[in-house]
Amino acid sequence: MIQFSFYLTYIVFPIPIAWMIHKYGYKISLLVAVLACAIGCAFFIPAKYFDSYPLVLIAIFIISTGLTIINVAANPFAALLGDPEGSHQRINFVQVFSRIGYAATPLIATALIYNKIGDIRYHVPYLLLAISLIAIAFLMFFSHLPSMKPGEDETFTVKGIAKEAMQYKHLFYGVFAMFFYMGAEACTAGFFIPYLKTALGFSDDKAASYLTLYYVLTAIMGIIAVFFLKYIKANKLVGIYGLGMILLYAICIWFNTGFNEFFFAGLGLFLSIMFPTIFSLAIEDIGVFTGKGSALLNFALIGGSIFPPVQGLIADAHGVKISYIVPLICFIMITIYALFFTKESITKREQLKIAFKERAIKS
Repeated sequence: MIQFSFYLTYIVFPIPIAWMIHKYGYKISLLVAVLACAIGCAFFIPAKYFDSYPLVLIAIFIISTGLTIINVAANPFAALLGDPEGSHQRINFVQVFSRIGYAATPLIATALIYNKIGDIRYHVPYLLLAISLIAIAFLMFFSHLPSMKPGEDETFTVKGIAKEAMQYKHLFYGVFAMFFYMGAEACTAGFFIPYLKTALGFSDDKAASYLTLYYVLTAIMGIIAVFFLKYIKANKLVGIYGLGMILLYAICIWFNTGFNEFFFAGLGLFLSIMFPTIFSLAIEDIGVFTGKGSALLNFALIGGSIFPPVQGLIADAHGVKISYIVPLICFIMITIYALFFTKESITKREQLKIAFKERAIKS
């Protein structure tokens, strides 16, 4: 129910959020996002007071709505703030902070939630987050961030978005790549501890320490990748990292090296750039359609709730090790996208076709 409540918003709200960005601009939309997250966090206080699981689910849904607005607005906003050639770096830099948050959460949240006598205070971190988010919203409101709108274009309709999206092939394929990526990420993290416990015989505490290492490596490589993107084209970097993911999955599924836990944590290195770079590749050079394209990409995040149950069925039938073939297949699809279906690779193919036709005409 928690997973359902979290991912439901990615079906319900991306198009209305794109309309809000279209109407009011990025700054106002991000303010709404931060306040929505703050309200969702604050809902955990009555949930704790009334001991209500439905209120917990409502709180998660509200937070997820705020996060969806951030996903739809913040990434294209970062892409638009500056030189188009640096958009991949800017979006990766934005995402570095979320990776740091992932790495810090297990330690900080555990310290806040459990006291010395064993009481569970799950509302405490959310109370602190609510206060912090309200402070951030206050600073944003009085900041000099440009309001910026995607641009004035035709009447905003769902039918119009779907029709216009077909004009951008790399966006169309990018939606599928994002769908597979979200499935792979959810599967990798969701079955991480069960893999280490069943395949390698680790205790809960030892397995959790490698999950923390996984997130730390993700954050570190996310920072390094910002510099890599100065010298390596974004689609090629995603393709290289995708091949790295496929190799590590294959080792962890079919081999016992004695170092599988490190190979498994090492998945975080290659996973680090995937979300922001696939996102930026998909919305590259789509102009006034950027906000709507971002909304379409957020529909694809539903992959995070579709692939884990499939992996769970395979794990029940054949074991957790074999179940990792699900994210492996997802990354095969992502790598194919990066190498053959991004804007640059599609353009190159079209140029080759034109050159081939010109040679044929001359001959």
